[in-house]
Amino acid sequence: MIGLEDFTGRWQITRRIEDRRAGRVGQFSGRAEFVPDGDGLVLSETGMLSYGGAAPLRAERRYLWRVDGPGIAVFFADGRPFHRFSCDRPKARHECPPDSYEVTYDFTQWPRWQSRWSVTGPRKDYVMQSVYE
Repeated sequence: MIGLEDFTGRWQITRRIEDRRAGRVGQFSGRAEFVPDGDGLVLSETGMLSYGGAAPLRAERRYLWRVDGPGIAVFFADGRPFHRFSCDRPKARHECPPDSYEVTYDFTQWPRWQSRWSVTGPRKDYVMQSVYE
C-alpha cells in the first residue's frame, strides 16, 4: 500500500486540460516536488502552461498533503480543506458552488501515477489529466 511518505521527492509532471466550454486544449509540463514540512508534505508544482494559441506562461501551485487515517487529506496552501482519498478509495469530490470537482487517482503503474479531474457546473466544464513520473 502506498503511503504519504512514498510521494516524497521530485516528479516530472505532464498535464492536459480539455476545456469543453472554451473549446480549447491546454498543456502543462514541469516539476512536482513533495517536501516534508513537519505535518506531512507540501506539494509544489512549477512549469510552463500553454493554453489554446496563447504564448506559454509560467504556472505554479501549492497544496498540503496530510495523513488522514488510512488515507491522505489534501488542503489548499492556505489550509482550507480540498479533498480526501486513499489508495483503496482513489476517488474524491470537492464542491465549490456552483461548480463540482471530481478526481480519480490511478496508482496501478506505481511509481508512475495519474490524476484525472472532471470539473462541471455553470462556470466550468473541463477535464484535466495529469501524469507524474
